[in-house]
Amino acid sequence: RPFADGRSSVDSDGDTLGDVLADLCERFPPMADQISPSDSGDLPRFVNVYVDEEDVRFTDGLATSVKDGAQVSIIPAVAGG
Repeated sequence: RPFADGRSSVDSDGDTLGDVLADLCERFPPMADQISPSDSGDLPRFVNVYVDEEDVRFTDGLATSVKDGAQVSIIPAVAGG
């Protein structure tokens, strides 16, 4: 929320998760430091991303298809026990 002007939900366009994240980083620049892919094209290890409740690390990563109306959840990983 702090990186998206306090909003818990925003709309975005894109055919793939990579497109959606690029759109969000462009619209909310502070978010880019947190969710931008690494130089190798991987998502940051400390951020969990889901498309319609499917962990993208077990699907196609940034190439995961995002259909119209899909819900993309970006959740910071929390350490602790």
